[in-house]
Amino acid sequence: MTLPALFWAFFRVGIFGFGGGPSMIPLIHAEVVKRNAWLTDEEFADVLAIGNTLPGPIATKIPGYIGYRVGGVAGCITAVLAVIGPMIVAMIVMLGVFSRYRDVGWIRGMGQAVIPVVMIMMGQLTWDFLEKSKASLGWLASILLALVAGGLIYGLGVHPGLIIGALLVSALLAPKRKPKAARQTSSEESA
Repeated sequence: MTLPALFWAFFRVGIFGFGGGPSMIPLIHAEVVKRNAWLTDEEFADVLAIGNTLPGPIATKIPGYIGYRVGGVAGCITAVLAVIGPMIVAMIVMLGVFSRYRDVGWIRGMGQAVIPVVMIMMGQLTWDFLEKSKASLGWLASILLALVAGGLIYGLGVHPGLIIGALLVSALLAPKRKPKAARQTSSEESA
């Protein structure tokens, strides 16, 4: 039961994931978190963060990990094949059509028309992550981290994987804080 569900979830991602790996992230999120509940939002954010620090295409790393988590080695293979199968067939067909009819207007327009849709999908994912960041860190820390990361990536040309890796290491080395409710309880007891 799990392997067919994995296959169809990632096959849909492979079919509708126009624009490359990053544009597939919202589709993977919809399948994995919302439709099948294989991961929570927080777990998906962790997988995405770690996946971005590793080399290779995100479009196969995330399905590979999720497939392994849900269905073991067979799940990993199933998820990766399901997501790359449509891409391989589409590339062969589309490159053949494109090379033959590259001067036809609707062929050029087809690629350009997908860009705004991908932009909206990425915007929605960004908003979702901003909301999660606000809930866990607060507005000030979220905006500050976003500005610093943006400055490092776009201003200084630092690779995003290095920034994510540094944040992961700092989170591992930072002293563990008590949740807000536990801090309130301990301060009330000492008073």
